[in-house]
Amino acid sequence: MNLDLKTIQAQLEKHITVLTKDIGDRSIYRPRQLTQAKDYIAQMFHDQGLSVTEQAYYYKGQKVANIIAHPKNRQNAKGYYLVGAHYDTVAGTPGADDNASGVAVLLETARLFVQNNRGKFVQFVAFTLEEPPAFQTSLQGSRYLARNARHQGEPILGAIVLEMVGYTSPSQEYPLPLLFSGYPKTGDFIGIIGNNNSRKLGKTVLRGFQKNRQLPVESLFVPLNGWILPATRLSDHASFWDNGYPAVMITDTAFMRNPNYHTPNDEKETLNFHFMSQLVISLQYALSALL
Repeated sequence: MNLDLKTIQAQLEKHITVLTKDIGDRSIYRPRQLTQAKDYIAQMFHDQGLSVTEQAYYYKGQKVANIIAHPKNRQNAKGYYLVGAHYDTVAGTPGADDNASGVAVLLETARLFVQNNRGKFVQFVAFTLEEPPAFQTSLQGSRYLARNARHQGEPILGAIVLEMVGYTSPSQEYPLPLLFSGYPKTGDFIGIIGNNNSRKLGKTVLRGFQKNRQLPVESLFVPLNGWILPATRLSDHASFWDNGYPAVMITDTAFMRNPNYHTPNDEKETLNFHFMSQLVISLQYALSALL
């Protein structure tokens, strides 16, 4: 695989600069900026040679859209994998880690996948409206997509959802049940979170990640679709869990590590671009393992 770390990092920095500096707040309360982000992501997918469509719908009279991209070859009839991230932000924040980091890694993962995997099919999706007030409603972007996919019988084999993937810290917090489970005390790893239905998918992704010795990785699989540990449900992967699809969240653990979560301080300068670049590499290994 052609994995030039310097180029990967430069591309990540470019995407995050556009999203956080040039556009900024990408919340539902800033429809122009939300549309600018959508158009930028769609253009990047198009420039990578992907087929791009918009899954548009209305939220309180405002037109919004998920962006769906895939290689131009036909998908395998047996099903396909999906990699996604949400592109909106909490109102009043530049959303560097939440979730420009996920979008940037999504775009760079797609670029490298197209270069290195001719003839293979993965769907790349940028979800709209993950944040409040749409969060956990039927009009959350990923819920709209997953519900329609289920109704139409879409053969999604598994979803990999990127949610806050750019922050590292000398310290790491955990919800109470995990405090004495042997997880690292330093926040320099990436996490893979799945439910029981996603164990096979998650274990394969984990094996792929473990091929990259430069990025520590930890995993957690929760029963009952995560309801016994609600913090494990706080992103778009839960939309797929609730519609019966296997899905994993790839995360830096959000507010359990990042003090800038949902604040105006969630800025580009707080991110670890080397960490994110290594995640892009790990994702290439994971996709190779799945396909």
